[in-house]
Amino acid sequence: MRVVVIGSGGREHALAQKISESADLEKLFIIPGNPGTASCGENVPLNINNNNEVVNFCKSNEVDLVIIGPEQPLVNGLGNALRERNILVFGPDQSAARIESDKSFAKMIMKFAGVPTAHYIEFNELMYEHAVEFIKNKKYPCVIKANGLAAGKGVVICDTPAEAQVTLRSFFIDKDFGKAGESVLIEEFLEGEEASVFAITDGENFICLPPSQDYKKIGDDDKGKNTGGMGAYAPAPIVTNEIMNEVAEKIIKPTLRTLQDEGKKFIGCLYAGLMLTTEGPKVIEFNCRFGDPETQSVLPLVKGNFLGLLHSAAKGKLDDNLVSYNGGSSVCVVVASKGYPETYQVGFDITGLDKILGNVTVFHAGTKNIAGKLVTNGGRVLGITSVLNNVNFSEAKKEAYDAISKIHFNNMYYRKDISNRAIKIK
Repeated sequence: MRVVVIGSGGREHALAQKISESADLEKLFIIPGNPGTASCGENVPLNINNNNEVVNFCKSNEVDLVIIGPEQPLVNGLGNALRERNILVFGPDQSAARIESDKSFAKMIMKFAGVPTAHYIEFNELMYEHAVEFIKNKKYPCVIKANGLAAGKGVVICDTPAEAQVTLRSFFIDKDFGKAGESVLIEEFLEGEEASVFAITDGENFICLPPSQDYKKIGDDDKGKNTGGMGAYAPAPIVTNEIMNEVAEKIIKPTLRTLQDEGKKFIGCLYAGLMLTTEGPKVIEFNCRFGDPETQSVLPLVKGNFLGLLHSAAKGKLDDNLVSYNGGSSVCVVVASKGYPETYQVGFDITGLDKILGNVTVFHAGTKNIAGKLVTNGGRVLGITSVLNNVNFSEAKKEAYDAISKIHFNNMYYRKDISNRAIKIK
């Protein structure tokens, strides 16, 4: 197969690396890719938000399958544009991608499907005064979410009415999240532990990959602002086989069925962000693609023909016998630029990657080659990922952080507690 992976982050590096292991692969292109993906295939510097540009490249290079990593191209209708030209796509059409881009739509689908989730009420910017009145009598803590795409950062947990008022102002008056924050959902706060489940689906049938947990806050002990993700580990020990069966039967299956009933058949990776409450798993959010950095932890634990699995889903005939869990464990620690998720500097030399050996893989996220030197080029720079062939999170954590100690760039920042939850459980 001739395959294209769309995207340039750590998730896409992990996807490209896994796909490059398949005997079915003839040629791999990554659009636009990064210095890490260059070792897996050929980087192609195209604009992933220009559908015509991507489609024309795929046609002229006789591409058999396109795997779309980030949410924005999916929301922009790249899947539609490719399918219109008879190119197989792993990733939903624009209408099904609304499950991520429009949280009120996702809530509607969950309501129709009977999927457990938090109670909520929606306000738009014209209802600002009503929202301010509403939060005065709300039970706290509560959650305020941007209705649109906010790169994982548009969620605020408010402990008091004063915090909620400041948050509403940031969305509606200060426009901190632009169009994504023109309407918000004010939700009940769900208590429990979070987990992430990826369901690979052809729209009807699906297979769930090993569950993971990620760390969204910038600081240790889950302090500070939300980020795109500061680390992850898999398999999450808190997600038992019983819970996985419940997620499959009560969340994934009815959601896919309802999307299809609504004429929005979902082909791709349905990401379920879950809260494991005393009443069972409830959905915090759905995403229309693989999570980042969870992908960097989950894919190394998948054995078999992963490319074949994605290809079978894209064809509409999922073959869930192609992959299985390999029995191992993985810890991914994101090394970021100081100041992320707000203002940060780029262009600093990265050194020490040549010293990383053994069970650790370095996934590139925000890097760039300039005059033969690798430099920082983003908020999240690297995903340092240890992979063991057994389940030992203490050892996996040690190997990841030992590797980080060998890496250097100016203003380097990372959390020190990734996988501690798993270690406590075990």
